[in-house]
Amino acid sequence: MKGIFVGTKPTPYKVIIGARALTQVGSLIAKTAPDVQKVLIVSDSNVAPLYLEKVKKGIEISKMEVCEYVFEAGEKSKNIDSIAAMWGVMAENKFTRTDAVVALGGGVVTDMGGFAAATFLRGIKVFQVPTSLLAMVDAAIGGKTGIDLKEGKNLAGAFWQPTMVIEDTDCLKTLPDELFTEGFGEIIKHAFIMDTELYDLLREIADEGKVDKIREDDALLEKIVSMNVSDKVSVITEDTLDNGLRQTLNYGHTVGHVIERNSNFSLAHGVCVAKGMGIMIDSCEAAGTLPSEEASKMRDLIKAYGLPVSDDITAKEAFDGVLNDKKKRGDNISVILVNKIGHAEIKKMTAEEFESFIGKGKAL
Repeated sequence: MKGIFVGTKPTPYKVIIGARALTQVGSLIAKTAPDVQKVLIVSDSNVAPLYLEKVKKGIEISKMEVCEYVFEAGEKSKNIDSIAAMWGVMAENKFTRTDAVVALGGGVVTDMGGFAAATFLRGIKVFQVPTSLLAMVDAAIGGKTGIDLKEGKNLAGAFWQPTMVIEDTDCLKTLPDELFTEGFGEIIKHAFIMDTELYDLLREIADEGKVDKIREDDALLEKIVSMNVSDKVSVITEDTLDNGLRQTLNYGHTVGHVIERNSNFSLAHGVCVAKGMGIMIDSCEAAGTLPSEEASKMRDLIKAYGLPVSDDITAKEAFDGVLNDKKKRGDNISVILVNKIGHAEIKKMTAEEFESFIGKGKAL
């Protein structure tokens, strides 16, 4: 297994990556946080039947008391009622500030488990145990936690760094195809905004017709996950609270979140990010800042991994959506642009400027 150090201040931690890591969750908690006596495992109705008992057994062997909270899988459960139910389980079982939450699942689980931990008793430990590709390369790392409001995605939340992230790549082999594909929305994003080596690897895999074979190659799977974790870590250690460089991780998300919300969360997050990136590619090309050849390469890579590059969202709908975007600062929104593969930039726009920018791209 591989360990990647995350030097966030004041709470650094490690991301453990490798096959069969789930069997070590209990021992890793005991070693990392020996004062933990009680653990709440938060999971959803898809993941719990697969992995909850295995993780629970390992924690109990390490002499900790285990409670569990399993919610109905899906973004619609990502609300304050679910969080309140988690608080209730911990309060009923007399959790103290030395106890912990284990978030076992995909991005919805890691966001919610982290938020419950951040807000119970004003903050207890959380161990993130992501089981989806998207959560492994993005959601579980960096301390962003939260829930959705009817007005928009992730509008309530907190920054709360985990005590450890434990990623078992074997979990990816049982992941439904559509969820595995979804994860490449965030992976391709990392390649576009900062990592030409990752871009070249993804391009090589696609050119050789091996996209559908990735899960059969343990070494390649671990390499892809590790490269993406390292990419995200390199950003969040410089900008923990999302005030500068970390905003580049939102490439494709500004429009993507609007698409996701407008679908009533029926579209997967990674799919919406891919659509959002496609729209940003069109807009940069229309603005004359992204060469057409580079734009074509970017679209082709997204499509090679089974993801869409367009959506019927209008510029006006994008405008309306960004008015409630959590990245908005005063009258301005930070728009992330990629005009050269491997390099992102942050451009401040008003909502009206953003509408015009998107509108020109939609007219291509």
